[in-house]
Amino acid sequence: MARRDPAADLNRRRPFTRETRGTQETRETRGIRHRIRTAVRAPSATASAPLTTRDLLTAPLTTLTPEPRPWPRALGLVAVVLAGAWLGLLCVGATRVPVGPMNTTMALRPSLTGGTRINVSPLGSLELRSHTAPVSLDVNVDRLDPERSQALVDHPERISGLQDEVAHDVEHGALDLAVRSCAAVVFGATALGLVVYRRPRRALAAGGLALTLLTASGATAYATWNPESVLEPRFSGLLSSAPSLVGDARSIVTEFDVYQRELARLVTNVTKLYDVTSTLPAYQPDPTTVRVLHVSDIHLNPASWKIIASLVRQYQVDVIVDSGDTMDHGTAAENAFLDPVENLGAPYVWVRGNHDSPATQRYLEHLKNVHVLDDGRAVTVAGLRFAGMGDPQFTPDRSSPVGGDASEELAGARLASALRDERTRGTPVDVAIAHEPVAARETDGTVLLVLCGHLHQEGTEILKFGTRLRREGSTGGGGLRALEGGRPAPIEASLLYFDRDSRRLQAWDEIRLGGLGLTTAEVSRHLPKENQPGAAPPATGPASPSAPSSPTGP
Repeated sequence: MARRDPAADLNRRRPFTRETRGTQETRETRGIRHRIRTAVRAPSATASAPLTTRDLLTAPLTTLTPEPRPWPRALGLVAVVLAGAWLGLLCVGATRVPVGPMNTTMALRPSLTGGTRINVSPLGSLELRSHTAPVSLDVNVDRLDPERSQALVDHPERISGLQDEVAHDVEHGALDLAVRSCAAVVFGATALGLVVYRRPRRALAAGGLALTLLTASGATAYATWNPESVLEPRFSGLLSSAPSLVGDARSIVTEFDVYQRELARLVTNVTKLYDVTSTLPAYQPDPTTVRVLHVSDIHLNPASWKIIASLVRQYQVDVIVDSGDTMDHGTAAENAFLDPVENLGAPYVWVRGNHDSPATQRYLEHLKNVHVLDDGRAVTVAGLRFAGMGDPQFTPDRSSPVGGDASEELAGARLASALRDERTRGTPVDVAIAHEPVAARETDGTVLLVLCGHLHQEGTEILKFGTRLRREGSTGGGGLRALEGGRPAPIEASLLYFDRDSRRLQAWDEIRLGGLGLTTAEVSRHLPKENQPGAAPPATGPASPSAPSSPTGP
């Protein structure tokens, strides 16, 4: 008896449908045909048993599944974890913490550099390089408790106990923030994992991984914690409030309990600022501090005089130092630009730059309140001894031949020789001034501080024999030539704090204003290492070089 073909039997039971080129089989038809082929191609052990149509219809459907690839799944899980953790921190990660008289909101945010940002609206923000981790701490000062604030203003003696209260509030808030952040990242990652994978086990794995990442970030922040970052904040916002927020240079140097005292000072000053509604409180000058405003490379920018005058008033500046390039071409027609120097409110110490001509120098010598330094000439202003050397080159448009570094090194060597002569006479110079950094470096070992400009980029470096070189940017924002570029150059100046008794540099503020068309303002405070808490007392002077400074070029 001939064996019956199950496939033919199936075709007889179902109506035949002709398929055209554009039609597609349904999933059921493809599954049935796959069962038939699987059963027909079964091993010979089952060939003896006859197959019925029921057997074919109930045969298990085998599907071809590709081999799992672990890397895409792992990357997908990490993406879900990071997105969920970020959403969790954004939605429920913030916590409200009362700090002294202030109501603040603390939150952790994903970051590439870490650090702490304190938003003091409407005054601006304070940035601290407190740690390096994938998360940053954001603190928003929401409002002040009116009763607590008024009580502190009316009873200043209560401020003495404020530091302990502030430290306790911050510690409690940090602990609360840590617990809340852990719960937020676990909740966010688990919820998003459940939505994406729809498997509780995978969602719980996402939550666990998020908690692990946050713990690792916290450990990294703890390991890189910098308690002295409060000494070098970066302030953005209203320029006039920056000195009051940061505090006095001498008091910062003498405060060794960084956390409690400086944090209490910050809270106290913010409280006083908020209490005054009409005007901000004036910056209180310290009788033992001499304030020197360093400007350079004004390049005929008329806005610079208003900015300098404003800084003199706000910071109670004692003397202004200009390291040259006040003009652009040094012509006699430009001399009238210098007239506002007489009314800036502070003595003006000036050295010639490569854009300033001898005619420019002669004009300034006849203005009142101006001290022109050249050929190593020294002068005492506001209790500090200054000496300077004018730039030996006059190259306003580079059309005339230049002497290069050799002429600058020679000028610097002459200045260094004059500094040694001043020391021999018993009148040591506190601050040396040159225009080019090449000339300024030649004074290494003969003075504690040398100021320069020329490069339109601020910077500080310690030279081989201990002299600190402070280079100023362009206080004129590059002058009118800044209009040629697509991005305006910033207007930069520095405020230097000196102790009146020791005549040593205690701290300096880098002031950066937005260039033409910009309205931003930043103040960054810096302290010399020898003045930071816990540092060894400084030496009496820079180490003298073994031989007199001389030109090193051809």
